[in-house]
Amino acid sequence: MSKLNFYLITDTHFFKNSLGAYGKEYDEFMRFEQKCFAETESINNAIFDYLATQTKTETILIPGDLSFNGEKESHLGFIKLLKKLQENGKRVFIITAGHDFNDYCRGYTDAGIHEVEHTNRDELFDLYYEFGFKDAIAVDKKHLSYVAQLTPDIRLLALNNDGTPECKETYDEEQMQWIREQIRDAKANNQMIFAMNHYPLLPGQPIFSLIGSAVQKNSGAITTMLADEGCNLVFTGHMHNQAINEKITENGRKIYDVCTGSAIGCPAYMRYVEFEDLDTINIKSEPIPDFQWDTNGRTCKKYLSDLFDSMILNMLSDMKNNPERMARKLGVKSSPVILKAIRFVGKLFDKLTCAGFCRLFFVKCDKSIKKMLLKDYIVQLVQNLFAGNQPFVEGTPEGDAFLGVLRRLNFILKKINIKDLDGNKADLFEILKHSAGNYGIDDHNAVLKLK
Repeated sequence: MSKLNFYLITDTHFFKNSLGAYGKEYDEFMRFEQKCFAETESINNAIFDYLATQTKTETILIPGDLSFNGEKESHLGFIKLLKKLQENGKRVFIITAGHDFNDYCRGYTDAGIHEVEHTNRDELFDLYYEFGFKDAIAVDKKHLSYVAQLTPDIRLLALNNDGTPECKETYDEEQMQWIREQIRDAKANNQMIFAMNHYPLLPGQPIFSLIGSAVQKNSGAITTMLADEGCNLVFTGHMHNQAINEKITENGRKIYDVCTGSAIGCPAYMRYVEFEDLDTINIKSEPIPDFQWDTNGRTCKKYLSDLFDSMILNMLSDMKNNPERMARKLGVKSSPVILKAIRFVGKLFDKLTCAGFCRLFFVKCDKSIKKMLLKDYIVQLVQNLFAGNQPFVEGTPEGDAFLGVLRRLNFILKKINIKDLDGNKADLFEILKHSAGNYGIDDHNAVLKLK
């Protein structure tokens, strides 16, 4: 077989900075943002400069959310970067996603929020025609999907699922049939075919299985169909987290979902992928390159990490200082009792140490984390969820404290009737345990065997 390797970046969320990304309204918006905004043009410039000059591969894949929120100027600026890759001999394959079209796009200045020119979904095919559609061997224009021949032996199934409101974030039956036909055609021609899809098809972390927007709708049936038909590998984005997960269908067929973090927010990674053969895939993670920005003396990695931490700390602060806003963020109907409860929990998070929290549940706390504030522990816990390879496993001070509290609460967790994506009662203890600590596939670097 011919060798295949490629770089994959996702959720670039390019924003043309001249549209406005500053002022009081901007600062308020950014209090709860994981991803960068004003910095995105600089970050993307650095990434594309690197990709244009590296010599490992000529192929680049980008699975969606190319622009920040569908601003026309952002798309035009991003397309210039894509063309720069082509001018340097690169083949570029993209799909678009929900952030790439919008009826209302915004910029921010000292004068407040102002509307900027938006992009309609029906414009995206022509805008990005040269980056996948033009040389495709099959195109589903209605669903903005296509098949590309990457090597004589390997095809890419590039899937978009942001179509009609009735089928948003999933595939309608027409597209499902088109997908089946493409996989069967690949098999009939002795071709290996893998997919690129914006939305994760398997939960990046177990806790995400309880969040509908974290996984593509009808993902259980879709992953079973893909695997059983013969598409055993999919690269995804959307959730801005690093994760590699596996599912085995009732027919014994595997499917891997390789989700990659956003290029413009912690954890900021690229994937380098090598096909050793049609069944053996090497997955490697590389941090995005440093970018030009005033980081106040911090490394770019630390700058992005601090931005993520501030988002969590702002939420915890609002629990104590502005419970009404926090209730709105949580989608909870506020009442005096609810607001009082949120404020009480916020005060606990603000002052309590890990030792104090463990003491409440009669759980032993290792001396190495006794003085750590609970809010700092929570920040680490949440950031680990997105960074992957979560270290709070059994046998570590952080993991033992977490599991000790979970065991104390398990009698309550068992009584909570929450359904997972397959409609089964969720085992909250196991979900939380495996979300705090990674006991499975390495989320950053792995060798995947498709058979």
